[in-house]
Amino acid sequence: MMTGLTHRFLAVLAAMALAAPAAAAVPDRKEGPNIAAPHAILIDAQHGSVLFERDADRLIYPASLAKLMTAEYVFHLIEERAINLDDEYTVSENAWRKGGAPSHSSTMFAKLGSKISVDNLLRGMIIQSANDACIVLAEAIAGNEAEFGRRLTERAREIGLARSTFTNSNGLPDPREVTTTRELALLARHIILNYPDFYKLFGEKEFTWNNIRQQNRNPLLGAVAGADGLKTGFTKEAGYGLVGSAVQDGMRLIVVVNGEKTANERAEDAKKLLEWGFHTFEPRTLFADGVTLGSAKVFGGATGHVPLRADGPVVVMMPKAGGERLIARIVYRGPVPAPVKEGQPVGTIKVWRGDRVVLEQPVYAAASVGKGNLSQRAFDAVTELVIALFRAGAEKL
Repeated sequence: MMTGLTHRFLAVLAAMALAAPAAAAVPDRKEGPNIAAPHAILIDAQHGSVLFERDADRLIYPASLAKLMTAEYVFHLIEERAINLDDEYTVSENAWRKGGAPSHSSTMFAKLGSKISVDNLLRGMIIQSANDACIVLAEAIAGNEAEFGRRLTERAREIGLARSTFTNSNGLPDPREVTTTRELALLARHIILNYPDFYKLFGEKEFTWNNIRQQNRNPLLGAVAGADGLKTGFTKEAGYGLVGSAVQDGMRLIVVVNGEKTANERAEDAKKLLEWGFHTFEPRTLFADGVTLGSAKVFGGATGHVPLRADGPVVVMMPKAGGERLIARIVYRGPVPAPVKEGQPVGTIKVWRGDRVVLEQPVYAAASVGKGNLSQRAFDAVTELVIALFRAGAEKL
């Protein structure tokens, strides 16, 4: 009988066995421009490769950056045809008081009792950072903000955000509403890759509602070549934050800074990181599309191993000047029980630059493996038992 302990032990062995240096070793060097942000990350949008990070996994308050999760969920519902852009929702007294003109917070100045289309609510939320637009959407879709927050958290897990928790639609202060700088970057990447038509809303320079014209709050628009999104945020508890993106010469980068002391500091740090990334890095292919990356051990199969591949090429961002040391390893929880189907997710390939993981990409079975005969399954069972006993003995020592 395979145990979780055995699985983890074999996964470590597999990772060590498949370690493959991808470049000549050179001394590590300090990366990145001089920025004040206590939390920051810069990633390549196409492949997810990390160019720079600073304390990117600490739980933080998202402030208005939480509206990116609300936007993603609404985009998803529209694509699923659960709601439509021309659906009209009523501005409740709660939405008006808590997020409208009486709140003295960011608002689209929606009139109490008026009806507003989903299309215009999205523009108010994205361009004007309107709290009232978010609450109107939340109440119409889920009945109330608490239920909407629960659905946002559920949706966050579906798209790979393992640590983010949402309790409302707009990021107004709540100690239970938290995320990480890395997961904000992953959320932005998900929006960019999966909703290219909706993403254009983030680049619109202004929006007028109720005869009040407001400018897009993103300071990168017009300040960095190719900047076209995404969102700013601020509360006293969170500090100043920004999730931004720009594309130059066909390469798109995503930057996140959080915990800044001033709006100017936020804008300058994000600009510095983007410009440094475009100037310093270029994509390099480590493994071409379709190449077998390694293999995973199979339990009870007709063969003892299954070949692994990625879905597309494995590409990492590298300094243009070269001279970086990379290590690539396949990590999986195994052995993988038979039968194994071709295309079945098995684990990930991780790429390290120095002591930091700069790329994680899923790997899949490149072939099917059927169940083995009785003697093959019995042999695998005995092997697993011996390894488990060896592991238990080693831990006692």
